Amino acid sequence: MSHDAVLIIDFGSQVTQLIARRVRETGVYCEIHPYQKSEEAFARLKPKAVILSGGPDSVTREGSPRAPHSVFEAGIPILAICYGQQTTAVQLGGVVEGGHAAEFGRADIEIREASALFEGLWEVGQRYPVWMSHGDRVTQLPKGFVVKATSENAPFAIATDEARRIYTTMFHPEVVHTPDGGKLLANFVHRIAGLKSDWTMGAYRAEMIAKIRAQVGQGRVICGLSGGVDSSVAAVLIHEAIGDQLTCVYVDHGLMRKGESEQVVSLFRGHYNIPLVHVDASALFLDALEGVSDPETKRKTIGKLFIEVFEKEAAKIGGAEFLAQGTLYPDVIESVSFSGGPSVTIKSHHNVGGLPERMNMKLVEPLRELFKDEVRALGRELGLPDAFVGRHPFPGPGLAIRVPGAITREKLDILREADAIYLEEIRKAGLYDVIWQAFAVLLPVRTVGVMGDGRTYDHVCALRAVTSVDGMTADFYPFDMNFLGRAATRIINEVKGINRVVYDVTSKPPGTIEWE
Repeated sequence: MSHDAVLIIDFGSQVTQLIARRVRETGVYCEIHPYQKSEEAFARLKPKAVILSGGPDSVTREGSPRAPHSVFEAGIPILAICYGQQTTAVQLGGVVEGGHAAEFGRADIEIREASALFEGLWEVGQRYPVWMSHGDRVTQLPKGFVVKATSENAPFAIATDEARRIYTTMFHPEVVHTPDGGKLLANFVHRIAGLKSDWTMGAYRAEMIAKIRAQVGQGRVICGLSGGVDSSVAAVLIHEAIGDQLTCVYVDHGLMRKGESEQVVSLFRGHYNIPLVHVDASALFLDALEGVSDPETKRKTIGKLFIEVFEKEAAKIGGAEFLAQGTLYPDVIESVSFSGGPSVTIKSHHNVGGLPERMNMKLVEPLRELFKDEVRALGRELGLPDAFVGRHPFPGPGLAIRVPGAITREKLDILREADAIYLEEIRKAGLYDVIWQAFAVLLPVRTVGVMGDGRTYDHVCALRAVTSVDGMTADFYPFDMNFLGRAATRIINEVKGINRVVYDVTSKPPGTIEWE
């Protein structure tokens, strides 16, 4: 693929992925690479601009991470964020010190001088909210740098060398808590670096189809279809490229939401006419999970069984030399992360099982350069129904994690009914697309209740709904009491086995990665 590109050098920040998301949202292609491998990536990618991320280390520590000097010598635009600002300062002759007042969370910066970085956004003499996360601070700028903005605890909140097109910020423009951060990043890639907005899903679709055909040739491909958005989009894209050379295997583990298995089979066999092997292995999975209460043990049990069933079905098909996976770009980043090494996993709904080496299959991963929102856009480009592409994320191995404690068939049936009613009420209220994720949980608690003239001793159902822009941070959705009353009343009246409903108002603060 020939796109203008931005290289993001990762120093270990928990929100580095958000930088890439914001850049991609401007229509510009970018890649993230850890600082240890950034020299090689810089030479291969030949980027038109570079962004240095934040990170948890201190540049004052001997042996702390640094950017390749070749980046500063290349004469291309550089944006350095937080730790990136600090290492830029040190590497170019400035000074960074610890021991000063830290700055974490919301802060206001005051614009002191104009800059191309915030041209058309911020005015000199005005104050604007940003998000800070630093302990150390720059105390002496390198030669050629000028202060453009300050905050209470960051005298160089923005410092730039406009002649060399090096722009540094102590705050994080990539997070939603910096309201104008996305526009600032757009200024950097468009106004300063002059990059084109040529990263579109229409172009990606055409390029990837050609790439799949070149890779596979006349070979056969097996896809482990999970019913989720990722593997579904991958399957439809691959089928468009090579037709019936693709066979999908859907392992039904009995842990899907109400009606999902029927929807998957109908969509792929009926609508797309894609060769599909539907394996009903629910009895096998549920028998193996009987009495298992630890969530990690559940995951590993499900992952192990999934691999065994999938491998058995793949052997029956025979002749396939390629395995299709719905690997996304965050999976790729995490597999070569700041602290980890390469890993290969079957990208299934479970995402907990390793690919056995004995299968000896080559991987086809047509989504490995995309974020989740880009996968949804590609799905719409391919004609997948919006109701399918726009479904809420469904993390964890199916409903196994939505039933804390031991799993039984009865509990799963109760949860399916409650979850279906809850989502139906959300759709009726016109809130499904407003909420990022919503689901019901069957708590490992039973309570005494009175219904009519009788006493009950039944389960407690918890409802969860969160809003999020990017999945990195989340907050509970503020339902009004009328909605909660309707949903709870329906669940208690219509689902035998539940006599109490609670609403979970847990939030996911900045800095946490997983929502679980």
